[in-house]
Amino acid sequence: MSLRALYDVPAPAKLNLFLHVIGRRPDGYHLLESVFALIDWADTLHFELRTDGVLRRHDLDEPLPDDDLCLRAARALQRQSGSALGADISIAKRIPSGAGLGGGSSDAATVLLALNRLWGLGWSRARLIELAAGIGADVPFFVFGRNALVRGIGERLQACEVAPATFAVLKPEASIATAELFRSPLLRRDTSSLILSGFPGDAVAAVPAAAAAMLTEGFGNNDLQPAAEGCCAQVVQALQLMARTFGNSRMTGSGSAVFSRVGADVRPEATWPCGVLPQGWVGRLCRSLTRHPLGSWSG
Repeated sequence: MSLRALYDVPAPAKLNLFLHVIGRRPDGYHLLESVFALIDWADTLHFELRTDGVLRRHDLDEPLPDDDLCLRAARALQRQSGSALGADISIAKRIPSGAGLGGGSSDAATVLLALNRLWGLGWSRARLIELAAGIGADVPFFVFGRNALVRGIGERLQACEVAPATFAVLKPEASIATAELFRSPLLRRDTSSLILSGFPGDAVAAVPAAAAAMLTEGFGNNDLQPAAEGCCAQVVQALQLMARTFGNSRMTGSGSAVFSRVGADVRPEATWPCGVLPQGWVGRLCRSLTRHPLGSWSG
């Protein structure tokens, strides 16, 4: 075993550039269509090899639930691979929880990619994606490693090019439970499904360039936004603040964070342009990513 540790391993956030709810399965799961775009707001994880098979998580910042997605991902990989190895996993949280930015799912995906390498398993990316689907709806996307058109309950992934952009992302202090939004009478569940000429059906093909441009430049809506506005006044305030500042705003995912596409003259290194935020609110200028930072870690 050549590797003993992996340090400073990133787990980037994502934005839902749009999010449509197109139906519901008999088992109650909602059917979605969305474009997920990676951004450079990231958690940082550290991994140290254990030879006793023990899996232990260490929280370097905010405390996480005792049995979070990271530990579930580690246990699933250990069980399915038959590995007798373990790991100490340390997590420095930077992505706000309850935001809809996919932080917990991204951490779990990074755990799969890092332990695959640390334990010398040699699993393919396709095999890791299959395992990830049983851990959480967004985990397969982060293992996939590219911006993607995401369909179904998160398991159908097609690579989708997103033009380089700077986004302003704002997380109010309040968080929203995903289940509350999906129970809301304000939720629309019958948005028309996308019909794209030549749309591929497998997870390795790419959305055609013309369709990708259409899907990533202000296309669609977040169907969960009316429900969020109905139950959380801070989401309304955040959307209004961003719209006044940037001329556009939209909720991302199923949390309380909102985002705006900002002009090319605004760089991520610039000072937050919305002034002093209320206590507990977090704002950040983010750069889009073409690929996941760990995109080369599995075949």
